[in-house]
Amino acid sequence: MTEHEADWKPGASIEAMRLRARLNILVREFFAARGVLEVETPILSAAGNTTPNIDSFSSHFSGHVDAGSSERWLRTSPEHALKRLLAAGVGDCYELGRVFRNGEAGGRHNPEFTMLEWYRTGWDHLRLIDETAELVRAALALVGRDAGLEVVTYRELYQRELGIDPLLADSDTLRNALGDVRIDPQGLERDDWLDLLMTHRLQPSFAGDRMIAVHDWPASQAALARIRADDPPVAERFELYLGPVELANGYHELLDADEQLGRFDADIAVRVRRGQALPAVDTRFIAALHHGMPACAGVALGVDRLLMVLLDTGHIRDVVAFDFSRA
Repeated sequence: MTEHEADWKPGASIEAMRLRARLNILVREFFAARGVLEVETPILSAAGNTTPNIDSFSSHFSGHVDAGSSERWLRTSPEHALKRLLAAGVGDCYELGRVFRNGEAGGRHNPEFTMLEWYRTGWDHLRLIDETAELVRAALALVGRDAGLEVVTYRELYQRELGIDPLLADSDTLRNALGDVRIDPQGLERDDWLDLLMTHRLQPSFAGDRMIAVHDWPASQAALARIRADDPPVAERFELYLGPVELANGYHELLDADEQLGRFDADIAVRVRRGQALPAVDTRFIAALHHGMPACAGVALGVDRLLMVLLDTGHIRDVVAFDFSRA
């Protein structure tokens, strides 16, 4: 039988699917014990993700125009909808569900994947690091493993491992720090070089038996996080890695509607320069921020990535029933 003739079969083993089911149960029990409400929000939205480095899938509704905008975007995250619920007073909440990102497929990426995202009112990003690590430890226990946790600032990590200050170094210094890693520099900006240093120099050296939480990122990479007026300013954001694998991205959430709208406009300007698609800005989310969202921290965790670590595989096809090539 040829490989093509057998491609009706699932890529993940039955054992992997059972582990996913156990992980889903663990997640729901973890948050139920902490009084965090499970919610469901739309997968199709009238607004898309403006972030220049994330591409969205779009679709069109063929019904009557009274139903709203015909162009709809598959969510890349439930973030905006969850924050609208927070502004409406729902309190601590989470969603475990599918999200979609156009672009790379294969290896560690699938255009359709599972994300766990949750929000804690009254918390900052540093407190949320501990809960995120606690959840990952509980998941590791499903396969008889554990991992320690190191918490370090973005600046300390780059200074310690690469001997450069990522908040002050110029683009040439960052590019030279890549060493023998050769990247086409055409169109790359300072933040791109910082990201390449993380993915090509730092992450590969992270020990497989530990988690590392990197917090307080450059203000230029704030996304939807608050910026703290240090010298220089930093974004109150963290990423959690288990070994070399990035699992989670969390923020001390921005509450200022006008600043958030300005960031969306800046994203759109970058997209225009690059000739990218221009998703509609989420005006309902901005309206929710104007209404008032409680102070909170939130984090998104890649469930498929976590399963890959639990099963010690570098291929997402091993943890999803049918990956993009077989869907």
